[in-house]
Parts: sequence; C-alpha cells; structure tokens
Amino acid sequence: MSEIRAHFQMQLDSFALDASFTAPATGVTALFGPSGSGKTTLLRCIAGLEKAHGALHVNNETWQDETTFVPTHQRPLGFVFQEASLFPHLSVRANLEYGLKRTPIAERKVPLEQVVEWLGLSRLIARGDPAKLSGGERQRVAIGRALLTSPRILLMDEPLSALDSNSKREILPYLENLHQELNIPVLYVSHALDEVARLADHLVLMQQGRVIASGALQDTIARLDLPLAHFDDAGVVIEAAVAQQDETYHLTRLDFPGGFLWLGKVDQPFGTTVRARVLARDVSIATQAPQGSSINNILNARIDEIRDEGADKVMLRMMVGESHTLLSRITRRSRDHLGLHVGMYVCAQVKSVALM
Repeated sequence: MSEIRAHFQMQLDSFALDASFTAPATGVTALFGPSGSGKTTLLRCIAGLEKAHGALHVNNETWQDETTFVPTHQRPLGFVFQEASLFPHLSVRANLEYGLKRTPIAERKVPLEQVVEWLGLSRLIARGDPAKLSGGERQRVAIGRALLTSPRILLMDEPLSALDSNSKREILPYLENLHQELNIPVLYVSHALDEVARLADHLVLMQQGRVIASGALQDTIARLDLPLAHFDDAGVVIEAAVAQQDETYHLTRLDFPGGFLWLGKVDQPFGTTVRARVLARDVSIATQAPQGSSINNILNARIDEIRDEGADKVMLRMMVGESHTLLSRITRRSRDHLGLHVGMYVCAQVKSVALM
C-alpha cells in the first residue's frame, strides 16, 4: 500500500520528540499544532536533516530503520523552507534551473514549462535579481525550484509564515492549484488553521512533541475530544460543487449531499468542487424551520454530540446528511432553553456572509 509511515524519538535539551503517524502517499498532509509542538523537528527528521531514533517508510521504500539511514541528498524529496532562500547571484530562471540540473535527465518528471504555468511564473522568469521580487513571488520561485528536482515527496515548512497578509493572499491560489495538479504527496507544516482548512486532505495534530490525532481533515477537525474543536475559529470544511450563480445578488449556490449553501460569488464553472469553511460561531440552532428569516442557509441536522466549553458555552457536533459534520457554538442557556440533546433533529442556520 502506498503510504508514509514515520516514527521518531529524540531529545533536544528540554524538548522531547516521540511522534508516530501514517499518512496517505497522495494529497496534502498537514502537520499542525502550536509553536513548539515539534512540527518542524518532525519534518526535519523526515528529510534526514535531524538524526533521531526511529523509522521512515515512503511508498514501500525504507529511508530509515534500525539498520538503514538514507542521507538527505539521496532522498528523493523537495524542501521548501519558511524563507525562500533563493540564490542571490542567480536569475529567476537560473534559480529554477538549479533544481532541474540536480536531477538526471532520465529522472526528470516535471518540465520547466509546466512548473512556470502552475505557479504563474511567466512574468517573472526573465527577471535578473530575485531580491527585487515580492515575498510571495520569491516563495513561488522557491517552490518551483523544489518541484523541478522531480521529488517523490514535497516537504513545506510554514511556507507562508514569513509573508505579509497581501503576499499570503497572492500565493494561496497557486498552492491550491498545486494541490489539484500534483500527483506526489505533500507534507505541509503550519500553525494557521485557515491554511490547513484550505489546503489539507489529511491532518496530523501535534502537541508537546507527540502526535495526538491523525486522520482525514474533515473528520479530525470536527472531533470534540481534540483541542482544535475548541479554538475560537473552530469549524468544519465542506466540499461542494458549484451549482448556481445568482448574478442579481452576486451569490453562488454550492450543492453537497447534505444540502446546499449560498455564499458570496465564487468565480468557478458549474460542477467545480470547492471548499466552504463553516465556523462554529457562525452556526445558530432552531428547533423548527424558521419563517421570514434573513438567513439563506438552513440545513436539517441531527445532534451527534454536545460538550461543555467552560461555564457559559457549549459545542454541538451535528450530522448533515449521511457523511457531513457541522459544529455550532452556542450558550448553555440556549441549549437548556431549547432542550437540545443528542439524537435530536434541528435546523442549523448559517449566514451567507459568514462563509469562506
């Protein structure tokens, strides 16, 4: 079976890493957790940049175990760091070609022209001095350079953390495009939940040097027994298809097996699958279908779990349809006033203007 299996143990001064996970060898796996949880250390162990006790198997190949340690330069991987670290004495084209030239011709699987298209580099490739590029542009070139080594796995260590908000907005669509185009696994380190929700398929949740959960993104972020569900920006991701465009009101309807969602206009063709992030704080509950409401999105849901959050709030997890979950953060007073309980059917209301 094609998968990534990793287990590492090491002691660094007062920090101990003891982390194990298994992830699919497709799509984007996010290593997520607060600063200091061991995400970057774990990624560096996978790259062979840190020597730790343990084992690493990638697509049935052993990169490390009790008797084997494949050095970094022999591991078929690409690594994108927080800082773009382009070679200042090389042009943009030469920086990209550096990755290409490191790979024997017979092993080159990613052509330069394809990378330029994926990352929108056609306007930049003729530029001479990479120092004159914006932060987002430099990082796109760094990603292109890594891809042009034709890696079998791409490691990305908080590639957006050094960028300002405008640069992040600029580069995220390109990362989404790579997510759709690449057929190699990506391990993506981040402490930003919005990035993870937008890009990841699989989630490895870390805390104090350990993996406390690992699984499909939609399932893991909706687990009320994990810290994620109790963040201020806790919520779920719903994958849905563009089904209708309301040009009069500049709204788009997204259909999914549990119902539909109206949100601000999405400029994508009909049938395109997109992600909608629904935050728990933006979901209200009614015990009957409301009449005369300004809220466009009313989903039939069944309460699956209720968990207290301190003295004043509770978190509800609900099933919408057969396979989609929804979270709602409400007051304890509202729960008690409405008589909410596990197994009860309710109407979950979501403002269109709140959807992302």
